[in-house]
Parts: sequence; structure tokens; C-alpha cells
Amino acid sequence: MKDPVTTATGITYDRSSIERWLKEAVVNEPVCPVTKQPLPSQHLTPNHTLRRLIQGWCVANANRGVERIPTPKPVLCRAHVLKILRGLSVPRLQSASLDQLLSLISTTSEDEHAKDDDRKLMAECGVVKAMASLIITCYKDNKTTFLNEALRILTAVWVPANVSSEVRTIVSDNIDLVDAITWVLFDKNVQRRTHAVNLINEVVKVAGSSLVERLKPEFFKGVVAALRVLLEVCQHGRNRHRIIEANTIFHLIEIELELGLAQSEKNKKMSELIFCLLAQLCSCADGRAQFLAHSGGMAVVSKRILRVSAVVDDRAVHVFGLIAKFSATKEVLHEMLKVGAVSKLCMVLQADCAKYLKDKVREMLRMHASAWNNSPCIQVYLLTRYPMLQF
Repeated sequence: MKDPVTTATGITYDRSSIERWLKEAVVNEPVCPVTKQPLPSQHLTPNHTLRRLIQGWCVANANRGVERIPTPKPVLCRAHVLKILRGLSVPRLQSASLDQLLSLISTTSEDEHAKDDDRKLMAECGVVKAMASLIITCYKDNKTTFLNEALRILTAVWVPANVSSEVRTIVSDNIDLVDAITWVLFDKNVQRRTHAVNLINEVVKVAGSSLVERLKPEFFKGVVAALRVLLEVCQHGRNRHRIIEANTIFHLIEIELELGLAQSEKNKKMSELIFCLLAQLCSCADGRAQFLAHSGGMAVVSKRILRVSAVVDDRAVHVFGLIAKFSATKEVLHEMLKVGAVSKLCMVLQADCAKYLKDKVREMLRMHASAWNNSPCIQVYLLTRYPMLQF
């Protein structure tokens, strides 16, 4: 056990195991696995005594290679979150309450499933509604006091996959929230702009059709302006890593997926900015890791080649070049075949593209010829026409 907890029946289990049991219960009222008694309350009490005994045993057996289990982080409590939110309504407690919410976000579990549960709980408690209200107030008062904190909390708590109907109601027709985030898109503060780009993508996903139809020209100008600013500042100092830490690559891919293949002039400009930014962010290891973690990243880059503009072609090939050179695991190379990226690169050799671009593609194909040579996506006539693709 790493985190022993006791159920209402008095039996102690490891937290991850009993939580999985409770989630997978096929009946509305799960039972205790040992006593078979109903568990009307799913509250789990930490067994501190047993945890200390386990940690003591680990220390005593350290010479045998046993590592001491870490003390688990405290589990998020609904009552505690509600108490903090009540403090937001008291002016003198606002700052302290926001600091407490930020602390909860930064100290949530390292386990992804547990982290999602914590965020869902915070959303259900009204954190999304409270932060949206605070951002709207900042916008209407034209003040940035607490704006950074509200944007950061809302960005961290928002979980599209688990968004509740209550949260949808808050956002679906809230033109004031869209106007407020659009206002932030023109802010001089880079961090606020980054959060605003991420948020506007999530808001639009759950927005009602009436809200989408009422979007103002400033909204589109703000998104493009924010992307331009991110592109400019990511070349300086640690900004690139800060932008990556804000999960920007994930959101850029999501935006590009939603733009679709029907490229209007506005969409074309946005795609060019997105690909320029992706190329910058993928130049470091963390950026490439975040890009590869998105299941649609490789596919959307492949789709856009030879479909949008010469700028997108250049940056897309650059992204693939970085992946091929620095992150080319067996799985990654297989995915490039699977999503048609290798086939698209071969098409660049036949298309009316610049010589330097074709040279980049040849270098990539030659670099991994042993993995791709026998693939049906590289046609025989291409291997005949470009013998340098072969070893």
C-alpha cells in the first residue's frame, strides 16, 4: 500500500484500488469487497498509523533496495472548496481565497485520473462560475486586479471531457464572458494572453449557436493578434517553455482541427500563425513531447501540407524534420506512416515546391529509409526517380 484508507465498514485498502472498485461498481450502492456490506458513504478516511508503519518498514529495509513511499498529498475536500469560494464574496478575503485556490491546483495529485477528479470536483463546487464572474467584473471595470489568478484557475479547472451541464449553462450563451476573454486577448501581458487563447478555444466548444453567431470582429482580431504576440515572445528567454507549460501546443492543434479543410482567408492566416508557432515550440524537447502526446497532432500537420499555403508547407515540413531528427522512436515513425505523413512528404517531391523544401524532405526520407523503404506509401516509381531515398 502507498496510501492506505479506511472505508465506513472499517476495512483498510490502498486508495487507488478501492477508488477503482467504487467507480467500477455495477450497482448504485457499492459494497465493501471484504465484508460485502453496503457502502452508502464513499468517504475514505486516511489511515495515518498504517502509512507510518509502512514508511518505517521501507526505511528499515532500505539496504535491500526498498524505497520509502512518499507521504500522499491531501485529498481535495468539497467542504473546503466551498468555504474558499464563500471567502471570494468578502472583499478583504478575496486575495487569500484566490491564493488558496491556486494552492489547491498546484498541490493536486500527480495521478492524471485523480487530477481530473479534483478538477471536476472544483468545477461542480462552482469554481468555473466564480472565476468567469470575476473575469467579467475585471472586464467591465477595466481593471486587471486578480485577473491573472482568475484566468490561471479557470484554465486549470476547465475540463472539456467532464464539463457538467451546469458549467455548459454558465458558458453556452454568455456573451459577456466571450467579450471579457476577447478583451484579454489584446492585453500586453503575455501570460494573460496565453491563458485567453486557451480559454477561448474551450468556450467556443460548448458555446450555443446563438452565441457563435454573435461573435464580434474584435474576437477574430484578438485571436490572430494573440497568436502573433506568442510567436514573437516565444523567441526570447524562457518564454518558450512558459508557453509550453500553459499546454498551448495542445490547444493550437485543437484550434487547427476545428478550422477544418475549408480555408477562408481568415482561417488561412490563422493556420499560418499556428504552424509558425508550432515550429517554434517543437524546437525544444518538451514541445515535441507535448506535440506527440496529442493523438491528432501528426495527422493535422500531414493534412495541411500542400493544402493551405507555402508558409504552412514550410513550417509543417520543419515540424516533421524536428520530429524525425530528435524524436524518431519506432512508434513515432510507425505513426507517421499510419497517418499518411510519409506519403505526403513523398508528394512534396513531386509538387511545385521550393528546392530547399524538397531537400529537407529527401534528408528526412533518407534518414529513416530503413523504416520506410518497404512501406506501400512510398511508391516504386518514387524510389526509381529518387534513388537517394534508398541506402
